Amino acid sequence: MAVDTKMIGLDLVTSAYLLRGDQPALVETGPTTSSASVIDGLERLGMGASDLAHVIVTHIHLDHAGGVGTLAKRYPRATIWVHERGAPHLVDPSRLVSSTARVYGEETAHAYFGDVEPAPAARIRAIGDGDVVDLGSRSLDVVYTPGHASHHVALVDSQTGGVFVGDALGVHLPDVKVLRPATPPPDIDVEVAVDSIERIRERARSVLYLSHYGEVPEVDAMCDLSIVRIRGWAEVVGTALRSSNEVDKIVRLLEERGTSDALEDAGPGADMTRYDILSSYEVNAAGLIRYWRKRWEREAAEASGPSS
Repeated sequence: MAVDTKMIGLDLVTSAYLLRGDQPALVETGPTTSSASVIDGLERLGMGASDLAHVIVTHIHLDHAGGVGTLAKRYPRATIWVHERGAPHLVDPSRLVSSTARVYGEETAHAYFGDVEPAPAARIRAIGDGDVVDLGSRSLDVVYTPGHASHHVALVDSQTGGVFVGDALGVHLPDVKVLRPATPPPDIDVEVAVDSIERIRERARSVLYLSHYGEVPEVDAMCDLSIVRIRGWAEVVGTALRSSNEVDKIVRLLEERGTSDALEDAGPGADMTRYDILSSYEVNAAGLIRYWRKRWEREAAEASGPSS
């Protein structure tokens, strides 16, 4: 069941999900600034402070996991589950906060995500590919899905056959219905991301649960479009980068591609304001520029062979 985190006071931006059962679980927390909305949403669904048994995040980006430390205080029985690479950054979020400030700017990052409280190390459990989170009457299979981030996982629900995909497929808001890639620095790897999308496709028996935002039953169509979009946006940036290092120019070219995509998905007049908050052209361009430079450096090193 979706719980709107009301990120920065807006509807249908970032979703958490309550899984009912013997051991109720919350998938994603939203940022610290959304904690009151998440708590209110859980209370309206009957979850008191002692009822929530698990908090699970697909990755540690602050719009997904920034509120873990705050919610851990509210729900003292909840075990916290996160990929092993992300676990240290929930205990000590200082590097994560610094990295986010570099991407968004310090003032904007604080306005969006707020202060990030450390999570209690004793309650954190690290998970990786093939692990299972037992919720009693249902379980979640962990599928390692890097690409958007090196610590990203998807979660397959045994009860519904649906998959909680985090940001692996990008941003698709239900009232706008435009799919935009999410390619932030520093981890984005396009081909790894495509492989992860295919892994999600293989495991989804019914529906995709997007963190941005909601249920998508058209599994194959969404996976196909996600692959086309991330490869297309990467090609725009890679082609531009071969002839120019002007970031502003690359951002403009990516915006032209995004405008065309939005017209294809939703027709003229689609309100893209919330997309620009979640997955701006500047942030996507920065991630893809870094991706290409790292890829070309790696390819050059492989081509030169071992040094004598």
